[in-house]
Amino acid sequence: MEERELAELVHLVGRRLRHGYVRRLVPLGLSPSQARALRVLDDAGPERPLRMVRLAEELRIVPRSLTPVVDALEEAGLVRRQTDPGNRRSTLVVITPEGRVAAERARDARRQAGEELFAVLSEEQREQLRELLSVVDAQFR
Repeated sequence: MEERELAELVHLVGRRLRHGYVRRLVPLGLSPSQARALRVLDDAGPERPLRMVRLAEELRIVPRSLTPVVDALEEAGLVRRQTDPGNRRSTLVVITPEGRVAAERARDARRQAGEELFAVLSEEQREQLRELLSVVDAQFR
């Protein structure tokens, strides 16, 4: 068996993790982008709704790409839009109680996908991998 380069292995493992995550999101009626938006809104807290522009920044996408995500979440009753009282030209995205439940379910789905994928590793190996990936990630923050 030929040895694969590190970047390819990371890509393949990431893809497998994403597929496991998506498979768990489907019954929740969420896409990965919707789940990410809910997570960011949930992490901001109920007292801190985010402007659409800020939410797009947090998700690292352009604001026009966020509109269909928020539309779908709003249609599902997971978020609502409201005019920003501090700047009437801006729109705030507010997570609903149902959205908080969905965000937690999406977190569980991601956790389960990771647990399934990394079950072949010992606890010590998982911790080692977590530390190594944290070092790499810290370089880009």
